[in-house]
Amino acid sequence: MEFLLAVDLGINTGLALFGSDGRLYWFRSKNFGSASRLRRAIPWLLNQEEDITTVIIEGGGPLLKIWDAEFNKRNLTVLRIMADQWRQEIFYQREYRNRKDAKENAKYYATKVIEKLSESGLTSLNENTAEAILIGLYGMKMLNWIDSINKTLR
Repeated sequence: MEFLLAVDLGINTGLALFGSDGRLYWFRSKNFGSASRLRRAIPWLLNQEEDITTVIIEGGGPLLKIWDAEFNKRNLTVLRIMADQWRQEIFYQREYRNRKDAKENAKYYATKVIEKLSESGLTSLNENTAEAILIGLYGMKMLNWIDSINKTLR
């Protein structure tokens, strides 16, 4: 089986791991506190599952360069996206008109993904983790691991 690691890029990073079987295996967030601590943690994060074949990462700038340095050392497919790409596919336009609405709706839809695709129950869910889950859902559609995002969400 192949695995997709979804990353909501930031010092406070959201992460979610999906399998090619369409399941959500785990989700979490981690506040690294600084770019240097994030740099040291990336190899460990990528070693969470030995079968990670693809990473989908949302964001850009200096923090993406840190991730790219590690990606270049590994045989991974990397999908680099921006928030508008997955939001247009997952949200109705009225659901992401402003940052606050987008963040709240991310939590709402991520809860639905957890209910349908994960065997573990929902504990707590912050914005970064919620967005990583939705980024991963979008990535699974890009990889043709799922037929439809709407079947999962609605």
